[in-house]
Amino acid sequence: VQLVESGGGSVQAGGSLRVSCAASGYNVSSYCMGWLRQAPGKEREGVAIVFSDGGTWRADSVKNRFTISKDNAKNTLYLQMNSLKPEDTAMYYCAADSRLVKCLTRTFSYWGQGTQVTVSS
Repeated sequence: VQLVESGGGSVQAGGSLRVSCAASGYNVSSYCMGWLRQAPGKEREGVAIVFSDGGTWRADSVKNRFTISKDNAKNTLYLQMNSLKPEDTAMYYCAADSRLVKCLTRTFSYWGQGTQVTVSS
């Protein structure tokens, strides 16, 4: 299983970015996948998860601004980020697991290398 993120970058507050996670070695339709982020000096936190049945979860801090989606045909996970704020600045990681409990506890087995998102005020 391999996860490769892309699409991070720098943007001004209020702007938008879309990060992608290309998966290989498994079929994304059968796994739950998520985006997590870690800012310098802070603990890693869950941002959004999409479950194998298509259900989603988003952290309160990103609800109404971020959307997680999965393209099963392309085996790719996306995170559309709108109305970005400086506090969204972090390294964003893609993660996946076949076991629901691992997703619910954010202890995914498979991780990407991360993509940096920087939001300036």
